[in-house]
Parts: sequence; C-alpha cells; structure tokens
Amino acid sequence: MEEKRLTCIICPRGCELSVSPTGTVKGNYCPRGAIYGRQEAIDPRRVLTSSIAVAKGGAPLVSVRTSEPIPLAKMNEAMAAIKKMKVAAPVKFHQVLVEDFLGLGINLIAGNPVNEL
Repeated sequence: MEEKRLTCIICPRGCELSVSPTGTVKGNYCPRGAIYGRQEAIDPRRVLTSSIAVAKGGAPLVSVRTSEPIPLAKMNEAMAAIKKMKVAAPVKFHQVLVEDFLGLGINLIAGNPVNEL
C-alpha cells in the first residue's frame, strides 16, 4: 500500500489526511480523524441503502439499509443479492429482513413500514 491522501468526513473541519503504509495518520486535528483515516485506508466500509420489492403491500417497494457499514468490496455482491429479494407485507419499521447478510454478521433492516393490501 502506498501513502493515501483523503479528506476526513467525521466532522465539519474536513482535515486533509495522509495515511502511510504502516497505518500512521498525519493531518488529523482530533483522534477520531486518525481512526477514520486508518479504517478508510485499510478496510473502507459504507452503510448500504437500497429498496426491495414487496409482495401484496400498500407500496411496491420497501427501503432497506444495513444495520452497520459493510466492506466496500462487498457492495456489488450485496446489490446483486438485494435485486433478487422480495418480502411479503406487512413490513415493520426497523424489521430485520435478513440476519447475517452475506455472512458479515450485519443485518439488513427495513427503513419504513409497508402495510398489507
């Protein structure tokens, strides 16, 4: 890994960070910036948001998101899995739709309720 340069997004300050191959972070104003920089350089993660089709629901789709950030490298696999899914109404707000999504130990949860027709 070569030195990576990125902008910290933890707070509005937007520190310009540089992360060395050894994981040393420079340019951070606070300790949270160092944690963010190291994580982003070594194993970037994002919360996935999407929607899933709903069978017999008052709406055709339900918004979904992962309960925690997942590895950026798994995004395409995650979206392919979501495309194939369909859930039955009713769906409750924050209902766990898939436990241990992709074997990551992270749940896929509903972002809004959908009533049954």
